[in-house]
Amino acid sequence: MRPIVEFCTNNMHRGTDAVMRELEQNPDIDVIEYGCLGNCGQCYMEPYALVNGEIVPAETADELLQAILHKIEQWEKQFDWLDE
Repeated sequence: MRPIVEFCTNNMHRGTDAVMRELEQNPDIDVIEYGCLGNCGQCYMEPYALVNGEIVPAETADELLQAILHKIEQWEKQFDWLDE
């Protein structure tokens, strides 16, 4: 199962467009762009994305990329027992 990262087009002015393009290069991550994710307050305040439905915020786009990768790593660790 691949992680799903969702972006709001209204948040792209905060640099999330570059984060989205970076993640799209990874074939193990599903990246989806929506016109609106319905988190307008969050969208107005800071860069953010949804990782498997959970809001991942950051102060900058670079920090957002790192936060998303960290969240995906945490998510993948939940399934480590399947490899045993």
